[in-house]
Amino acid sequence: MTRLTESDVHEYIRGICFKNGPPGLVGVEAEWLVTDPDAPDRPVPLDRVAALLDEAGPPPSGSAVTFEPGGQLELSSPPLPGPAAAHSAAAADLAHVEKPLTDAGLCLQGVGLDPRRPPRRQLTLPRYTAMERFFDRHGPSGRTMMCSTASLQVCLDIGADTADAARRWRRVHRLGPVLTAAFANSPLWRGRPTGWRSARWAVWAGIDAGRTRPVGGDDPAAAWAEYALSARLMTIRTPGGHWHGGAGMAFAEWMRRCRPRPPDHDDLAYHLSTLFPPVRPRGWLELRMIDALPAPWWPVPAAVASALVDDARAADAADQALDELHGDGAEPARRTWLAAARDAVADPALGRAARRCLEAAAAALPRMGAARLAEAVDAYRDRYTERGRCPADDATPGGDR
Repeated sequence: MTRLTESDVHEYIRGICFKNGPPGLVGVEAEWLVTDPDAPDRPVPLDRVAALLDEAGPPPSGSAVTFEPGGQLELSSPPLPGPAAAHSAAAADLAHVEKPLTDAGLCLQGVGLDPRRPPRRQLTLPRYTAMERFFDRHGPSGRTMMCSTASLQVCLDIGADTADAARRWRRVHRLGPVLTAAFANSPLWRGRPTGWRSARWAVWAGIDAGRTRPVGGDDPAAAWAEYALSARLMTIRTPGGHWHGGAGMAFAEWMRRCRPRPPDHDDLAYHLSTLFPPVRPRGWLELRMIDALPAPWWPVPAAVASALVDDARAADAADQALDELHGDGAEPARRTWLAAARDAVADPALGRAARRCLEAAAAALPRMGAARLAEAVDAYRDRYTERGRCPADDATPGGDR
C-alpha cells in the first residue's frame, strides 16, 4: 500500500472537495425532531418511525431519508437547478414523509434544539459509538449535539473556477453569522430558556473546536487541508472491524507514526466526515450554521442563501452589507458569531446586515425563477427580520406571537 502523504491530502481536497464547475445547483438538507404529542418527554422509537416510512415507500422527488443518532429525521433533496426546483422537490418529499407519521399521531418539529427531552442515542452504529466516546472526554455537549440538535443545511456549488470558488467561500463564511442570527430558533433546553436565541450554536461551540470552528482562509483548499491535518482523530477503524480510539492524535501525526497502521484515502475521507465547521466543502459548499425551522419558514434560508451567492446583484449587495458588519474583506470575529447566537437580529449591527441581505435576496429570487419563494422571504421579513426578531422570540417570555 502506498503511504499517504500531506501532498496526497492537499491533492485529494483540491480534486474532490473543491471540484469546480458552472454554479447553479441547490440542495436542501432539513432535519426534524420526531415527537409524540401524547408523550412529549419521551423519545419516539426509531424502529417505529423507520417502519412507517418504509411502508410509505421512497419519496417521489428523490430525497434521501436518513436518521441522526438521537432519531432526528433528515430529508436531503437531490441537487437541482435553482432554489425553486430544490424547494419543490423538498416540499413534495416532506409531505410524503410527514403523512404516515401524522396518521400515526407523530409530529415533525422544526426547531434547532430539542426543548424538552434529554439526549438519548438510538443509532448504535460503530461510528456513533466512537463519536460519543470521543466527545464524552470533553463534557456533555457532544451527546447533546448528536442526539438533540437539528439544522437546516443549504448546499451550493463550489464555483466556476478557482477564483470564483475563493469568492464564494469568502462570502458564505462572512454570511454565516447573519444566517445564524436571522434564523435563530433554539432558545429552550429541558423546558427552560437558555439565554441564547440559538442554543444549538452554543452546544456546537462547546465541543472540540478543532473540528467545529470556521475554516476561512484566502485559499479554500489549502485552508481545509490544514484544518483536516490538524484535527484530532475521532477513531481509527482496524482490519478486524474494531474501532481504535486514536489516542488524541491529529491526522498529520497519524501519517507520521503509521500506528496502529498507516492511513489511506478511505481513512482521509472518513476523517473529513467527522469535521463539522459552519461551512464544509464536500464537492459543494454545505452551510451548516442554520437552526431547523418549522413550516412555513423552512424554505426561506435556502432561498436567501442561494440568492445571495448565485445572483450577481444580490451578491454585490450582500458583500456591501458584510463589509459594513465585519470590515472590508475581514472574516467574522468570534464575538460576531457569539452575538449572532445570543442576540440574533436584536444586535443592531447583525440586524442591519440581515435586513439588507434578506431584502436583496427577495429582490433577486424573481430573477432566478423563484417568485413564490420571494413572497415567502418577504413574509418572513415582515414577521421577523424587519422587526428585529427571529423565530426563537416566539418561544420565550415576552415574545410577540
